[in-house]
Amino acid sequence: MKFSVKTLIDRSCYETIDDASPEFINFVSILEQILSHRLKGQVTWFGYESPRSFWDYVRVACSKVPHSCIPSIESMENVRSSRAKGRAWIRVVLMEKRLSEYVSAALRDFKTTRRFYEDGAIVLGEEAGVLADTLIGLNAIDFSFCLKGESLDGSCPAVIDYTPYLKFTQTSDSISSDEEEMRTLGSSGSEASTPETNMAACLSTDLSSWYSKCKRVEQKYRVVLEQKCYLEELVRLREAQLSESVSQNKALLQRFAEAGLNHKLEKEQLEVIILELQDQLTVLKNHDLRSRQELTSHLTNQWPSPGAMDSNAVALDTLLYQKRTGRWEEKSFPSLDQLSAEMSLSQMSLEPGHTHTHSLDGKAGLASWHRE
Repeated sequence: MKFSVKTLIDRSCYETIDDASPEFINFVSILEQILSHRLKGQVTWFGYESPRSFWDYVRVACSKVPHSCIPSIESMENVRSSRAKGRAWIRVVLMEKRLSEYVSAALRDFKTTRRFYEDGAIVLGEEAGVLADTLIGLNAIDFSFCLKGESLDGSCPAVIDYTPYLKFTQTSDSISSDEEEMRTLGSSGSEASTPETNMAACLSTDLSSWYSKCKRVEQKYRVVLEQKCYLEELVRLREAQLSESVSQNKALLQRFAEAGLNHKLEKEQLEVIILELQDQLTVLKNHDLRSRQELTSHLTNQWPSPGAMDSNAVALDTLLYQKRTGRWEEKSFPSLDQLSAEMSLSQMSLEPGHTHTHSLDGKAGLASWHRE
């Protein structure tokens, strides 16, 4: 993947990258192979596994990416198969310069990744973290694609061409170029040369050496320029992430301070309410105590004592008994005073000091009443 990204960046320095660029075709093939490595099949109703494309994984894992292009790709009429939709997604996110963002979001959803891939997949290994960082360098390239061409045909397999990565590269320690070394080797078995030919050979060697040195310097300059663009893009991304983290931290601190202030105010209000309720409870208790005392004194003053009530009840029973025996009818009371006096005498007869005397009088009266 690193070699394909590097060659793609090298090509972008000279021409616009489109669907026909060999470097782009190779890069897309490598990316498809990585995302399809050890991808689980979809289990059908009868228990069989049907093959599926990496688009099924991308569609689920990248659904929470802000301003996602997945709904627009789903609604494309000329793209029907899952593989074609996956290839269209790669081209769209490259034009949007967000391929690294989508891949990072998909790899962070580890639960979904484990559900779609088997053990040993590239996206489940340590290389997955390097993959997202490698793709950041593509944000410096302006891509231009046509989403209606034959390149989106899902029937064509993704084939990787390893030829550009197997090409021999001359080392920087070499004195002369490859062509000069080949000419030297080819002329080693020829006849002895003249001084003129030797001079021409020396001049040609010097020119070739200077030319090779210039090419090496130019190549190093391109490498440094690519690294500079990559590092600048990485710094911009980290600065954006840092600013976002700082803003989130400030918002959280502000919310924490507001929550602490609200908690303090609520605590003070609750303390005031508790004090008021305690005062009201004390007042109600005192009022209830006074009411009970007043009710007790009122009832005590309203009704006679229990001893007086018992004496009155006994006197009344005595009068009722005398009435039943006929003695009530024999007496006539001219006035209420005599009736009250009679009741007083009856009550006094029940006192302990007069019990025996009145009992004798009562017996004598009963005896005289029987004699009569």
